[in-house]
Amino acid sequence: MQGFLSSLFPNVLSKLPDFYESINDTLIMVGWSGSISFILGLVLGIVLTVTKKGGILQNQALFQILDKIINFFRSIPFIILLASLIPLTRLISGTAIGVDGAIVPLVFGTVPFFSRQIESALAELDSGLIEAAQSMGSGPLEIIFRVYLKECIPGIARGTTITAISLIGLTAMAGAVGAGGLGDFAIRFGYQRNQIDVTYASVIVLVGMVSIIQIVGNTIVKKNSH
Repeated sequence: MQGFLSSLFPNVLSKLPDFYESINDTLIMVGWSGSISFILGLVLGIVLTVTKKGGILQNQALFQILDKIINFFRSIPFIILLASLIPLTRLISGTAIGVDGAIVPLVFGTVPFFSRQIESALAELDSGLIEAAQSMGSGPLEIIFRVYLKECIPGIARGTTITAISLIGLTAMAGAVGAGGLGDFAIRFGYQRNQIDVTYASVIVLVGMVSIIQIVGNTIVKKNSH
């Protein structure tokens, strides 16, 4: 087996410590930025849903402000967002390079996308359920937690899965500007040194991560669909 792997990935085996570190860096970036983005995106998605016209907490001024801010950040290509957020990243993280320097722009790049996913998931809810909850005297917070979030778990899970997969792609892109991770490993060794087996190995690991996330997401959706 060792000889077979050596024939397929000779350059990867000679850089195993770097390869393992790049996988760990990618997992850290996805874990931290994904967790922060999930919380912020979920809150923003809920606020957009309840403050829109006809929402349970209708507030057109707040809705329009959030809507425009989210559209603004979604319209900026991630590679440009990385560069433009360098001063803010240094202020928050103390550095603009490496894994720590990638988390802030990853959050800014992911939250607007995820908040729209949440908004779309909550929009699928039958308005009759909300009206029924209101007729029974449920307040806004009760409706949010007991109706919106409880009934929309499949849609939220689908949106989370799509966002997590997109986030993995963003971490690979962040590697182009020295953020570390598999993207950086593939560019430094696979592209710049023309070691094609390094590129293939990085792609295989990324595909594996995406597949695991998709399987978990599909399982959650299936268990909560009714």
